[in-house]
Amino acid sequence: MTVYERTRPLDPAALAVKVPPVTALFWIIKVLTTGMGETASDYLARTIAPEVAVGAAGLVLAGALFVQMRARSYSTGLYWFAVVMVSVFGTMAADVLHVGLGIPYTVSTSFFAVALVVVLSVWYVSERTLSIHTVTRGRPEFFYWATVLVTFALGTAAGDLTATTFGWGYLVSGFVFAAAIVVPALAFRARLLNAVAAFWTAYVITRPLGASFADWMGVPVARHGLGWGTGPVTVAWAVVIVVLVGYLALRPKTIELTAS
Repeated sequence: MTVYERTRPLDPAALAVKVPPVTALFWIIKVLTTGMGETASDYLARTIAPEVAVGAAGLVLAGALFVQMRARSYSTGLYWFAVVMVSVFGTMAADVLHVGLGIPYTVSTSFFAVALVVVLSVWYVSERTLSIHTVTRGRPEFFYWATVLVTFALGTAAGDLTATTFGWGYLVSGFVFAAAIVVPALAFRARLLNAVAAFWTAYVITRPLGASFADWMGVPVARHGLGWGTGPVTVAWAVVIVVLVGYLALRPKTIELTAS
């Protein structure tokens, strides 16, 4: 989703922005966090009591967001740790509605879709923009993370809807969402969507995209998966995330400007 890209040294104004530049590596890590969050959530829910897992994940998420929002400038490690925890907790939030309360995925998907529209609307009314390049400390950052949390819950419900309710299975769902994520990019190129709309559309799709492939790797063969187990898949995806985030943190500090 990166356009009109160039590089220049950091300056104080840029340091105020609390989110990373939108590059190809951003999207790769984002998809990996969604898959890892999906399998980590499933593994924790089956290993310890679900109430304890949800409570613990919620506390860690709250701590991660507190530290992230207290930071005066963007920190690669802090940001992506917060995203990982949003992924884990967002998955649990969507699963609680279906597994715990018996709410159909059609209903939960619709609920989270409406919730996303509400959050984005309030954000726009308050700030007059939804661009991530205006996300600085305070109210803009609060709206940003509220939006991120809802997109993860929405993506989780949508992925489960296609894989189970529609009967597509995880692998087919993964390919469908892989094709779907190309649509906002093409629409942006064709000037049918502006950069902000294209970004948030793709952002939502990354959730079921990564989760579908991670589930396919982790679930038993009887459920049309590879049967590798949610624990090993979580560890494997986490290792790749750590390596890529470490690379971002250690590389020369530059800013890649985008139009979104």
